[in-house]
Amino acid sequence: MAEIEIHHAEHATDPSSRRVGVLIGVVGVLLSVVTISSHRAHTDAVIHRTEANDQWTYYQAKKTREQMSEVGITLLNAVAPEDKAAAPVKKLAAARDHYAQDALEIQKQARGKDDETKAAEARALRFDLGEGLLELGLVLCSLYFLARKAFFPVFGLIAAATGTLIGASGFLL
Repeated sequence: MAEIEIHHAEHATDPSSRRVGVLIGVVGVLLSVVTISSHRAHTDAVIHRTEANDQWTYYQAKKTREQMSEVGITLLNAVAPEDKAAAPVKKLAAARDHYAQDALEIQKQARGKDDETKAAEARALRFDLGEGLLELGLVLCSLYFLARKAFFPVFGLIAAATGTLIGASGFLL
């Protein structure tokens, strides 16, 4: 059986290997930062969307109560004598107005949550794009070790730098 010997002489004679290896390490660290930021941004977007949905559901409940109060007023006016219906109609009208006012406030809060959702989704998209370009840069840099072609780390560095800038812009939103 033949013995297999592995020689590392080619790494020793290639001074670029060490630089490309360090470059891959740096790109890997940047990739991990952008990936974690992307996951957190997606989580924030989901949380904001859930809060917005809760607010819109609450708004809908208030509007339903407002409408039911209006129906009650209409029914009382239609079937009850005016002197006996005055107090319940006044009470239902006050409740209707209260529900309408509450609904307006809840609607403002729901729109604010929608805006927060859009901002979190935009931030997550930036991180996703940055992550993709950093992954591309990592792969391109790694191809240097297979092909020994200097253009792979150059293109990898360009992709990684672009990904870093796009990912960093996610922190600015």
